[in-house]
Order: sequence, then C-alpha cells, then structure tokens
Amino acid sequence: MSAPHVPLHVTGHVLLGHDRDVGEMWVRDGRVSLTRPSPQGSATRELEGWVLPGLVDVHCHVGLGPDGAVDQATAEAQAVADRDSGVLLVRDAGSPVDTSWVQERPDLPRLVRAGRHLARPKRYLRGFGLELDDVGALPDAVRAQARRADGWVKLVGDWIDREAGDLGPLWPRDVLTEAVAAAHAEAARVTVHAFSEEVVPDLLAAGVDGIEHGTGVMGALVDEVAARRIPVTPTLLQVARFEEIARQAEGKYPEYAARMRRMHARRYEHVRALHEAGVPLLVGTDAGGTLGHGRVVDECAELVAAGIPAADVVAMATWRARELLGFGALVEGSSADLVVYPADPREDIEVLRHPTAVVLRGQVVRG
Repeated sequence: MSAPHVPLHVTGHVLLGHDRDVGEMWVRDGRVSLTRPSPQGSATRELEGWVLPGLVDVHCHVGLGPDGAVDQATAEAQAVADRDSGVLLVRDAGSPVDTSWVQERPDLPRLVRAGRHLARPKRYLRGFGLELDDVGALPDAVRAQARRADGWVKLVGDWIDREAGDLGPLWPRDVLTEAVAAAHAEAARVTVHAFSEEVVPDLLAAGVDGIEHGTGVMGALVDEVAARRIPVTPTLLQVARFEEIARQAEGKYPEYAARMRRMHARRYEHVRALHEAGVPLLVGTDAGGTLGHGRVVDECAELVAAGIPAADVVAMATWRARELLGFGALVEGSSADLVVYPADPREDIEVLRHPTAVVLRGQVVRG
C-alpha cells in the first residue's frame, strides 16, 4: 500500500511543453492542478525551481546485465537508479525477463515494455535475445512478442556476420516487411537495432517505426528518415564504445573493426547532421548489458557535445518522448510525474545532474 499523498505547491517556472511556462501548479491526490485550490487545512509541501515533466529514457534495458538476465533485486536497483536520475518513464527496448511487475510498483518509473530482442543464432549478444533458427519464423515471433509487450517490438536488424567479417543484415527484406505488418496488425510498433548503412533501406521499405543507434543513416537516407518522421535514438554513450569494440575485433575481423572506428570518429558530426536535417531524435542510454543505469544526463550531455542545443535536448528527453510513447506532458489532471531543478536546464544541460526533487505519481521520491 502506498503512503498517503501530501499536497504539493510548486512555484517558479513550470515547463508544460515547448515555450509553455506557468508560474505555479498544485498536486493533489497525485494529480496536477493549474488552478488554486480552496483552503483545506492540511499541510502542503512547498517546492520551488524549474520544473520539467519526468525525463524519458527510450532505449533502456531493465532486467538485463552484462551476461544476460538479472534477478529481480538487480532489476529493481536498475529501475531505482533510473528514477533517481530523473527518469520517470522508460521504454524497455528489449529484456530477456518479464519485467511487468515494475508496472505494479508506484515507486518505480513507468515502464513501456518491448518484449525480447528478436535475433538469429550467433548474430547477437549471447543470452540477450530470442534467437530464431528459421528466418521465416520472424513474423510469428513478432506477433507473439507484440501480444506480450506494451505496444512495441524490438528487432536486431544487423550484427557482425563472422563468415563475412563485417556487419550485415539479419533478415531478408520480404520477411522483415511481413514481420512489421504482423506487429502493426497487433497495434504494435517496431523499433530496430541498426548500426550499418546496408540495413537502413530494408528498414524503410518494411515501414519500421523507430531506429536505434542509427549510425548507418547516411546520405539520401537521412532526408527520407526525416520526411517520414521516423524517430532515431542515437545512444551516443554506446557509440562511444565503438573504438574499444574495434580494438577487440581488429585481429580477427579487420573490416568490421575499421567500420566501427569510422562510425566512432564521425559520431558527433553524424548526429548533428541528423538533427539539422529534421530527423526526430530521442534520448536513450542503452543502459543494461554493458552500460550502467541512471546515466540519462550523460547521454544528454553527449548530444549537446555533438552540437545540438540544450533546449532541443531537453525537449527530446521530455515532452517529445512522452508524446511518442503515449504519455502527455504536464496538463490539468495529468499524473504528477515531474522533476524540479535549481536553474533552467535549457540554458545549461549540466543542471540536469542536480535535481532538487523528483516527484512520481504525486509522491516525492527523491529530495
């Protein structure tokens, strides 16, 4: 049973969305109110500062560790680390375990699950995904994951082909197209792990709904992705590891290592070009596996380092991502999921490292 809600009065700058700023708001019974309540006699907790809707990590893996699935206690610690960083909404972009129990915990971030990664044998990290021996089984596997998840399915679009010695697509275009159609028939969307340039035309032809990493979205493909408003999650923290990955692989797979180095070297230029072309970018840490949880601010700082204005990064990490996942910003009657900061993070992204209060479902869970 959750603790009773203490009414909150929040003053300063409440950012409801792009260029929408009000001076104060109230929280009663876990809900936002923009109108002053009548005196009720109960104590009200005062919060003051710059207020954002809860941050969103759209590429996160609760329940996943370096060796695959983790136990529930570890998964809980991952979710708490994300929450305490200001992330109050997570799209779990693939997990080897059922994390639906997180959704029953009022003290943990809201979770949108994408089911298990779908991959092929020896074409992804061992223990992370559901590996399909039969390529043609992908549509049925997508259908099954769509029915178990929360409106999203995660595919591994490319990975190293050890026989070829370089990155290569996992799925024929016709099978991929049928699989995406199967997800859409279940009212689910498909997002795809994609490093290489070769896989992107197949993704666009199949009609996917999101691209993760997107290091191969280049040339004319950039304009097509922008025109079709397909969101890309750059995961710069993960791309920063490409040099290390290249060092580990160069002895046996020199072509693959060289490609990974090229993508690493151009990572900032590439993300900046996507932004300037109008590609919808989102903030995702790729936490889980090789990266720790609670690093959303590090990812935001990387995007700013790439040349994206801090105000745009804040929008990417809040109302834009919330809209994509079907969660609104702060409006009358919405759940009070918000973070309070001492200054305006749109002016300095480093402000995001210092929340003075984190409020989830109307409860102050940090600060």
